[in-house]
Formats: sequence, C-alpha cells, structure tokens
Amino acid sequence: GTDHPIPHLYDINTFKCYLSANVEDIAANAAVNQVRYSSTGGMYVTASKDGAVRLWDGVSAKCVRPIVGAHGVEATSAIFTKDHRFVLSCGKDSTVKLWEVGTGRLLKQYLGATHTHLRCQAVFSDTEEFILSIDEPRNEIVVWDALTTAEVARLRSNHVGPPRWIEHSPIESAFVTCGTDRSIRFWK
Repeated sequence: GTDHPIPHLYDINTFKCYLSANVEDIAANAAVNQVRYSSTGGMYVTASKDGAVRLWDGVSAKCVRPIVGAHGVEATSAIFTKDHRFVLSCGKDSTVKLWEVGTGRLLKQYLGATHTHLRCQAVFSDTEEFILSIDEPRNEIVVWDALTTAEVARLRSNHVGPPRWIEHSPIESAFVTCGTDRSIRFWK
C-alpha cells in the first residue's frame, strides 16, 4: 500500500517509477491499502481507504474497472481467483465480497466475521473451495464455503490478540497467520 491514492509501477532493477495512472481519470482520493497482481501480470487490483476496489491494466496502468463504494468503509484487501475472473475483497465493514471482474458486479457476500480495526485479509484456499478471514473480537479464523457462503468452521487463532494477517498456500492445504502479538502460526 501507499499513502498516495494511485499505484505506481517501478523498475525492479533501477527502483525508479516508470508508469503511474492519472489520478484525475479515476477520482481516487484515498490511500491504497493493498495491491495484488493476477498470476499472469495482465491485471492488478487495489483496495483503498475510501472503500473502493479498482482493477488496473498491468501494462498501461489504466484503471479498467473501478468498484467505488465496494465497502462502506476502508477496503483492506483484494485478490484475484486463479482464473482471473473474480476478485475477493475484504473491508472494515466486516464483509468479505466476491466480485465479477468483467462487470464489477457483486456476486456473493461472506458474513459473520468482525474486522473493524485491523487491515484484515480474506483469502482463498488452495483449491478455491473455501474462503478464510479473521474475526478480530473472537480471535478466530473463519472459514466459509466459497460457493454457498455458508460458514463451515471457526478456528481459535492461538495468538495473544487477534491475527492481523492470513495467507494461504497456493499449492497445498496450509496457511499462515501473523498476530498482533508478533508471532507467526503455521496451519496444516
């Protein structure tokens, strides 16, 4: 993320910015919390403090699909599915949402996990059958069925205080959590 409302692309060899979008083109006015590329690099997605989720062309850095008001408050994370057809977002409005990339249409909401203070993340399992996120006050990881949106499990995090980050392996049934207690937990 950045305090600036639009992402900038940098050359990894020189660490110089070589491309950035025009802020007037997208009416962005809040800092970016997270940037995630699709696996092909053809697109990237941003989650912003203004609640917007924006899809960008990975070559031209043009915003191709703004989802303004995706979350009523700060959008904290966004990630593509493996086939790049959908984006999963999470916000401080305690919602996890699945969006269609081609239209920007909201397809599903996953409810029941409270995240209002930390920049929590929602992620897919390795098979994309499940979605995982964090319930701050209960100090738990919540697992939903990706298709039905039904909550299927709650796992005690074993962190002292809530986890602040979760990341799932893309190739196996395992994930890690990072807590406000500065510890990392591996789950399998």
